[in-house]
Amino acid sequence: MKVAIIFGSKSDTEKMRGAANCLKEFGIEYSAHVLSAHRVPEKLEETLEKLEVEGYDVIIAGAGLAAHLPGVIASKTTLPVIGVPIEAAFNGMDALLSIVQMPKSIPVATVGVNNSYNAGMLAVQMLSLKSPELKEKLRNFRKDMKAKFIADNESGVEL
Repeated sequence: MKVAIIFGSKSDTEKMRGAANCLKEFGIEYSAHVLSAHRVPEKLEETLEKLEVEGYDVIIAGAGLAAHLPGVIASKTTLPVIGVPIEAAFNGMDALLSIVQMPKSIPVATVGVNNSYNAGMLAVQMLSLKSPELKEKLRNFRKDMKAKFIADNESGVEL
């Protein structure tokens, strides 16, 4: 199981790190690429072809402003694409709307603005459909998350 993380600018590295952290937590192999749909479309296409040949399962794509990268990727592959809107202007709403408003038959799953960790989690859920081992890790993660939440909050909160 492999996931590619692609984003359009090195300046987005920190915002996309959450996806990598999530995938690491679950032991999922990933690679990260800085590619632009506008500046290096040929390199993007070449990379997508290589990812398919190398057996990648999911692509996480982060983009801000016009945020075309996730949609362009989705138009060039049948692999599931998860879009991460990156805040650059208008509190990231421009990117969110650009990614989520894909034309019929070319979907891009979309998470919240700057929430690359959730993109990683969505990739884990997708991959768990074909891996009982990963599905069990995910169940245990959720069980531990709930137990920690209860323990951290059962004594109430001081206002």
